[in-house]
Amino acid sequence: MPSPVYAPGAPVIPANDAVPQPIPAPSVDAAAVRRIALDFEHLPGGLLPALHAVQDALGHVPRDGVPVIAEVFNLSRAEVHGVLTYYHHFRTEPPAGCVVQVCRAESCQAMGADALMAHVQLTLGCGGHGQAHASRSADGRFQVEPVYCLGLCASSPALTIDGEVHARLSSSRFDALIAEKVGQQ
Repeated sequence: MPSPVYAPGAPVIPANDAVPQPIPAPSVDAAAVRRIALDFEHLPGGLLPALHAVQDALGHVPRDGVPVIAEVFNLSRAEVHGVLTYYHHFRTEPPAGCVVQVCRAESCQAMGADALMAHVQLTLGCGGHGQAHASRSADGRFQVEPVYCLGLCASSPALTIDGEVHARLSSSRFDALIAEKVGQQ
């Protein structure tokens, strides 16, 4: 009798012939994630502070940390993944050497953020013209991310370079800032 997942032409492997797979050892990141998450497990709404703490410590929230966080907070992996993907701040991969976040909120857009984003991406070799999602340069040195409001609406357009906020940006001012940053590395 064919198995319930039989596809024509595919070999039929009875369930009792399944080869057991070893359970991988937890990664160093997963152990660190557990230690950090446990500090927040008893706080009401502790998931967000725990995710921030993990990212602050590791630079990102590793994918293999999601089941660990879910276990600590008695949530499903889908719930933790949903929070990670809902908030633009969180990343699941290590960041590039230099991360530039360009504000894409209405005030910044009205003051030229689209042109600034295109210039930043072109200058750093990240993504296409005005691309609306995170992109990384081919050499991995730069990462450009859109963010939706840095809270500097009266000083638009704004961006951050490795977390340092800069406002009233022009293409030439960005060029000077990034040249200074690259010179420091």
